[in-house]
Amino acid sequence: MIQNANDGPIGPEAYAEVAGDAASGLLLIGDHASNHVPADIDLGVDPAVLTQHVAIDIGTDPLGRALCAVLQCPGILGGVSRLVADYNREEDRPNLIPIASDGHAIPGNDLDHAGRVARIDRFWRPYHDRISQMIAGNNPIMLISLHSFTPKLATSDEPRPWQIGILYNQDERAARIAIPLLEAAGVVTGDNEPYSGKLLNATMNRHGEGNGIAYLGIEVRQDLIGDAAGVAHWARILAPVIAKTLSGLRDGG
Repeated sequence: MIQNANDGPIGPEAYAEVAGDAASGLLLIGDHASNHVPADIDLGVDPAVLTQHVAIDIGTDPLGRALCAVLQCPGILGGVSRLVADYNREEDRPNLIPIASDGHAIPGNDLDHAGRVARIDRFWRPYHDRISQMIAGNNPIMLISLHSFTPKLATSDEPRPWQIGILYNQDERAARIAIPLLEAAGVVTGDNEPYSGKLLNATMNRHGEGNGIAYLGIEVRQDLIGDAAGVAHWARILAPVIAKTLSGLRDGG
């Protein structure tokens, strides 16, 4: 199923915004919510690749919108495929514009310096600038970082059994509240799994830890949210956990 974050209120091509109440204390951020590739960019890949996790965090667009609706919070969703620009990378990282991903070559991303700068200025920078503006305007208590992960990588036979992973780097405040809540709800929960936020946490390092704002880094296994029923099910599980985590932060937990 192909999802595109460009449904509903639209900002520039780099992102889409979801309306919500700043008083909610929350801001939801979905770096990889879209598989959109602008018509003037040729990645040089089979179109079928754009339906896979290398191009999009499957399920995060509808799940993010569902969570924003229940929690009445604003959100910002990436508007282009992570193969165009990976928003969850630091500006100086080569794989911000990947030339390969999980066994797939991306020949159209073999750019010269000027081409790389233009791509970053067109997509990565406006997205992160808008997040900064929303944080400055809304003063959220907690950020929600929403991603999805594959049951296993194409380049590995090792299964990933977790239903939800909670990621963090140095700031564990929200994670320490949320993980027990998820486990109490019967969710198979990864503590800094399926990968560590201490190794890959660029967006939350920048906007959460860089501003002293607590954040809940949520990874959902993509096979669980690949259809509307799965999205609705996990929105019902995650929304109260997020709300209780926010309440715990407000209470100084």
